[in-house]
Amino acid sequence: MTTARFHKLTELDAAQLDGKRVLIRADLNVPQDAAGAITDDSRIRAALAGIRHALAAGAAVMVTSHLGRPAEGALTARDSLAPVAARLAELLQRPVPLRRNWGGGIALAPGQLVMLENCRGNPGEKDNDPALARAMAALCDVYVNDAFGSAHRAEASTEGVARYAPLACAGPLMAAELDALTLALADARRPLVAIVAGSKVSTKLTVLDALADKVDLLIVGGGIANTFLLAQGKPIGASLAEPALLPEARRIMAKMAARGASVPLPLDVVCAKRFAADAAASVKDVDAVAADDLILDIGPDSALALARAMQTAGTIVWNGPLGVFEFPAFAGGTRVLARAIAESPAFSIAGGGDTVAAINAFGIGDRIDYISTAGGAFLEFLEGKTLPAVAALERRFGA
Repeated sequence: MTTARFHKLTELDAAQLDGKRVLIRADLNVPQDAAGAITDDSRIRAALAGIRHALAAGAAVMVTSHLGRPAEGALTARDSLAPVAARLAELLQRPVPLRRNWGGGIALAPGQLVMLENCRGNPGEKDNDPALARAMAALCDVYVNDAFGSAHRAEASTEGVARYAPLACAGPLMAAELDALTLALADARRPLVAIVAGSKVSTKLTVLDALADKVDLLIVGGGIANTFLLAQGKPIGASLAEPALLPEARRIMAKMAARGASVPLPLDVVCAKRFAADAAASVKDVDAVAADDLILDIGPDSALALARAMQTAGTIVWNGPLGVFEFPAFAGGTRVLARAIAESPAFSIAGGGDTVAAINAFGIGDRIDYISTAGGAFLEFLEGKTLPAVAALERRFGA
């Protein structure tokens, strides 16, 4: 693994934290139901390590996050981090007051913890306004970015404040994400297998193109696989696909073939006549797809072939389910692949909301080496892009 090029919260000495003001930018953007109740607190739990570490070291701790997409300067009750603060208080078994106005500073003693209101509500946040970034930096002695899921955004609370805070470092979740992704890509054990699935090629085209230069096996699924099948002249019926991107699909397959690598496409598929959980499912050879068929999953033979490939992999990077796994009749391909990844001796890393949902659905979370809670940042790292928030921490290394 490559040497980290940023300070880490867990590596700071006692004098750098004891009695100091610490501002933690966490990723607490949790899903909520219509009544505002949190339906999955995984991101809050993931943030606990950094918060606990700072508190145990004697710091006065402020934590903030975005939640949803509020209008700057016009937060509504629905946009408030109040439910998140309440849940964090339950998990830590201590009060977590919510501070809405912090412009004049926060009165906070060592060992105390407060939450600052939704940072997306601060005017200038999305534009990375230097004045806002400086104001946030003035709150603290140590800035901690523990929000990898927002690392691809250059915003005041993720990139700007890191430039102006007296000391800027990565929290344990951020550091772990970067270490795992580096191990999976830069220091990968071969063969390197990437699974990229989703509804559209267009949303992941640059990722597919970048991975085609690196991986030994590129597995595509969902609507992406349909586009690749169509590019090979296969019938896909009324299935979701992007005909305009057929040249790009052919180019990616040709690039892989030129390197001696491959893009294995389904030989059999599971079809239905309508998109519904109770639709009748039928397994068909890929050449037998009818004009009114919807391909909603890969077939059992294709799933078995991919499962075998997982057993000889050295590293597996997984982003996206292979079919409509939310419908039991069309979950087989994703289930077989998920279990194969779990049983593989390869180092495995998975990321993205749908992928995490599939992992939870099939109960394999404890057998994936690293599960990323990030979506966009995960994909941009795979693509090889520079993540602005990470770059800001790297610039401060040694400072």
